[in-house]
Amino acid sequence: MLYQTENPHGGNLYAYPGALDFSANTNPLGASDAVRKAAIESLSYMDRYPDPYCRELVTAIACFEGVPETYVLCGCGAAELIFSYCYAVRPKCALELAPTFSEYSSALKAVGCWADQWFLKSENSFTVDRSFCGYLEKGHWDAVFLCNPNNPTGQLIEPDLLEHIAKICHNKGTRLFVDECFLDLTDFWQENSLKRLLPQYPGLFILKAFTKSYGMAGLRLGYCLSGDNGLLSAMARFSQPWNVSSPAQAAGIAALGQSDFLEQTRSLIQQERPWLEKNLNTLGLDVYPSCTNYILFYSQIPLLEKLAVRGIVIRDCSNYEGLAKGWYRIAVRQHRENIRLVSALKEILLEES
Repeated sequence: MLYQTENPHGGNLYAYPGALDFSANTNPLGASDAVRKAAIESLSYMDRYPDPYCRELVTAIACFEGVPETYVLCGCGAAELIFSYCYAVRPKCALELAPTFSEYSSALKAVGCWADQWFLKSENSFTVDRSFCGYLEKGHWDAVFLCNPNNPTGQLIEPDLLEHIAKICHNKGTRLFVDECFLDLTDFWQENSLKRLLPQYPGLFILKAFTKSYGMAGLRLGYCLSGDNGLLSAMARFSQPWNVSSPAQAAGIAALGQSDFLEQTRSLIQQERPWLEKNLNTLGLDVYPSCTNYILFYSQIPLLEKLAVRGIVIRDCSNYEGLAKGWYRIAVRQHRENIRLVSALKEILLEES
């Protein structure tokens, strides 16, 4: 747990009881009935230790992802896997984007690794372009960390460019860590995954989680894919053997058995995200295009507390490297909730005008 330190992430509803949460980018439909049922039914054997090998869950993940079971390692959420990866690899120097998810930097610092940053530009809509490859070719890093789509920008790396980055890393002997936790909720999700390259590039590592895709943040369940069995064995040694609870394992198996759930979610996001972007733009906010279930925007007027008193929580992005005060991220939620957010923002902006 956090102890006498500020929470660097969203989802802090416990500080705002009863608020509508736009700060955490989880599935707008929440967890499905099948997932809830599976988790509840698992409580009937809560007196037993969970399966330390996650046998059924690993089989289900391997089938879902189309990879060998030996490529799969499960963890207590994606965050645990980020840390166990860094403890296993022990890089001395790494490269990451900025802004991006802060846990990479936290985990790298925990193992004494220096992290260089490739700063994304707002005038370029925070996209990774071809110039990144030139920088990558010239430098020397033990590991490169990418988030695709990136958090908090919502931008995907163009598939051919991403494959070229993977090739450069492979040729240089640099490990490539790609966070695909939001990819299943993203436009063109199938062609943007690098998992097809896992047999070819043993230095490639892909991170995924049930948190966002299946609305299971409270159960803490993530997994990773890698063709490097030695790496996964080393990561497992940095985790305790019962790190994935029985409810999490049962819920994960149930989630992967619902082929229509993600399609339904993507359909909702593809409908609601443009609606939100249009309405935020109409209010005069600087909105940046997204490919997934969250939107980054800038406001000259402070919004966090003004929305909080109206029972709405959004993500203040000022603690992201490369961003400053005035940057916010919102999740794409269901239409009635999105209407409530837009109405509250309109009220605030009218009061300040």
